[in-house]
Amino acid sequence: MYKIITIILIFITTAAFSQELNCKVTVNSDQVQSSDKRVFTDMENAFSQFLNSRKWTNDTYESFERIKCNIIITLQNPTSIGSYQATVQVQSARPVYNSNYETIVLNFADRDWTFEYVESQPLQFNENTFTSNLTSLLAFYANIIIGMDYDTFSPMGGNLYFQKALEIATNAQQSNRPGWNSLGSNRNRYFLIENLNNPQLAPVREGTYKYHRLALDTFDQDKENSRKEISEVLKTLEKTRTNYPNSILIISFLDAKGDELVNMFSEGNIQVRRQAYDILTKIDPSQSTSYEKIIK
Repeated sequence: MYKIITIILIFITTAAFSQELNCKVTVNSDQVQSSDKRVFTDMENAFSQFLNSRKWTNDTYESFERIKCNIIITLQNPTSIGSYQATVQVQSARPVYNSNYETIVLNFADRDWTFEYVESQPLQFNENTFTSNLTSLLAFYANIIIGMDYDTFSPMGGNLYFQKALEIATNAQQSNRPGWNSLGSNRNRYFLIENLNNPQLAPVREGTYKYHRLALDTFDQDKENSRKEISEVLKTLEKTRTNYPNSILIISFLDAKGDELVNMFSEGNIQVRRQAYDILTKIDPSQSTSYEKIIK
């Protein structure tokens, strides 16, 4: 009887404190000249465990509620044993209500990963101090993923996690590693977290909520109204882009939603579609050819 109670308590405890992320880590080592590829498999497992076994919030998650995400790490040939440079794609998605469809929430390319990794070495992290660039990178994106997911369910819902990501980025600046400061590309981690915490760009984040909860989650019920709601979000992006033409937050939104927007606006009222097309080609001219499908 005691054993049964113990098992039940363990199950309840596990269910009550289920972790937030369901993250698949893929390490592409094709560019690395090495005869022993085991370290890269170990790397995948260690990074996945770090992200998926840690509790990042105080909220309770059911196992099916965990946030689906992918981190695709493309390694470059290391300059020394255990030291790596990489380009990384970070993606996350969330389900759309009353459907089998999952929508991409984050699709961000980070070209400035540098880190050290030794096979089977534990990954140490302290959110109050800089421990290593590797765990700072992983923890930074864990909070970004969670914060962006929360933004889709409530207005500015990700504030706490964007603040945590900002603290990680600030602590990591002492390392002088690329991506943590304003030098170089304006598409790096510094500008991503600056944008997410910038009050002047709050309308973009509020638009994220409207896009998902007020439009996408109700799309099957009233497609025309959802398209009109999304059109208002696009107007907000257009207005904000006037003041922040290089905003990585706006670029990131379009990187995640471009194909989806084309699909949604390929049908329906032609005036609404034309309006969406005009805005999208203005704020995202590099994808004009793709957006032409909206009005054909």
